[in-house]
Amino acid sequence: MNNQLDSIDKDILRILEADSRTSQREISRKLNIAQGTVTNRIRKMENGGIIRGYSVDLGAEEIGWTMTVIAGLRIEKGRMIEVQEKISSDSRVFAVYDVTGEYDSMVLARVTDREDLNDLTKTVFTLDGITRSFTQVVLNTVKESGIQLPESN
Repeated sequence: MNNQLDSIDKDILRILEADSRTSQREISRKLNIAQGTVTNRIRKMENGGIIRGYSVDLGAEEIGWTMTVIAGLRIEKGRMIEVQEKISSDSRVFAVYDVTGEYDSMVLARVTDREDLNDLTKTVFTLDGITRSFTQVVLNTVKESGIQLPESN
């Protein structure tokens, strides 16, 4: 559906990226287009999977997640999906990726303190089916953001 996005769709998305609470009336005013046009375009983008929902952007540290962890995992052949589903079910895990290279999967997680990190490492990153892991603690977050519209097009 990306090829079907025109400049008006992209303008609507940029406004919603900045503040998903912006009313359709306000979007209409900012873009100088009819409110019905905004409503129809947003509905079309929702139905097409471009807009998948509206959410709150929580401050991780402000709500108690003091450390971000990146882990690389080697997983036994034939067990990738099973192991990744188990890992994904842990509330501390916020991303699981299949990757190329030395490891099969990369996991991003947040923990509340060293004790929580110890628990995550010993319970989640050592699940049956994981043959090797490495864990890194993020010292400083330079950039972290959600999906945004590409600059080109």
